[in-house]
Amino acid sequence: MGHHVSELERRGVAWTEEQSVSESAGRGAAWTEEQSVSELPGRGAAWTEERGTSDEGRRRLQAPRRASGEQSDLARLEDTRARIAARIVGRERELELILAAVAAGRDMLIEGPPGTSKSTLLRAITTEWGVPLVFVEGNADLTPAKLIGHHNPARVLREDYSADNFVDGPLLEAMREGGFLYIEEFNRAPEDTLNTLLTAMAEREVAVPRVGRVAAQPTFRVVATMNPFDNAGTTRLSTSVHDRLCRLAVTYQDEESERGIVTLRAPLPPDEIPAGMAAGLVADAVAVTRATREHPDVRQGSSVRGAIDLTLVAGELLALRGIRNSGGNDRLRSNDLTRKAYADAVFDAMVVALSGRIQLDETVDSTPETVLREIWEDHFILVPAAAAPG
Repeated sequence: MGHHVSELERRGVAWTEEQSVSESAGRGAAWTEEQSVSELPGRGAAWTEERGTSDEGRRRLQAPRRASGEQSDLARLEDTRARIAARIVGRERELELILAAVAAGRDMLIEGPPGTSKSTLLRAITTEWGVPLVFVEGNADLTPAKLIGHHNPARVLREDYSADNFVDGPLLEAMREGGFLYIEEFNRAPEDTLNTLLTAMAEREVAVPRVGRVAAQPTFRVVATMNPFDNAGTTRLSTSVHDRLCRLAVTYQDEESERGIVTLRAPLPPDEIPAGMAAGLVADAVAVTRATREHPDVRQGSSVRGAIDLTLVAGELLALRGIRNSGGNDRLRSNDLTRKAYADAVFDAMVVALSGRIQLDETVDSTPETVLREIWEDHFILVPAAAAPG
């Protein structure tokens, strides 16, 4: 492990914790579960790149180590784990396992439904270590040529084919820069495109016609993610691909962690929504969102992103309707107008935030709105009634 950790930590040893926090603050609350990789302008829809540091910062990160007084590889890895864990909600075990795999020089496949912090953890690690995160969206249009690169057509007409007019694709970009090639929706890419990665993962180099052999930097990794519950338009991964990847399955976080995420990502103005009411709204939003994953008519429920949107939309509705009191946590009764007004606002927000995020079983004769109404009734009427004494 020491050699691989050295190569990665060599590029991040000069980064102080304060710089790391400043970087994350500049990009928003980057370490929460629901964030997805954002596209950079000018790079097209197929792939984008995120750099952990500026060019000047990268030169500073790559400075030679001092001969004495430096931390061991293990100590630096432990510090990395601690700094990242301080900026994310939960996911301590998953963070530790991913860190161990990439520090050992392994490529990795992370399986899990949307909104389970897969991108967040990778972005945190690459930013902490100061290596690029090169993003590729897996889909039927991702051909081997798009993954590797192409010759500039205009320059080919003037100069003929040469290495100088070759435009690197995301694979070569990550290999040359020593970055993480992050392939999202891995099982949606065509099989021949996935096979293109085999040599890069096994030999850490690829041969490109008219360009030559391109060797990967020591910090190059392939990290892929996929949703194992979505079978539409997907490709079955071959044994050869599986054999070259470590694998980690992630699931939804517990209710307390999801409340923490929503509280962080969906702040409500205290002059419009009192603090006590905001805390209750977060709890309600997380509860009904989690219930979509358990409903018998739902094939796949909403991630925590639905709870975030539900909280924000409901907050605006409550403010627009002048509702500043949730009426407590008791069972909804027809004569309790305050409680009813609050609950109705939550349901309206549920329709907006969750109806497009849940996927119903194909065998049921129902609608998302009907399912959400059942969940709403269970939460605001049946559950409080069952919990009430007597």
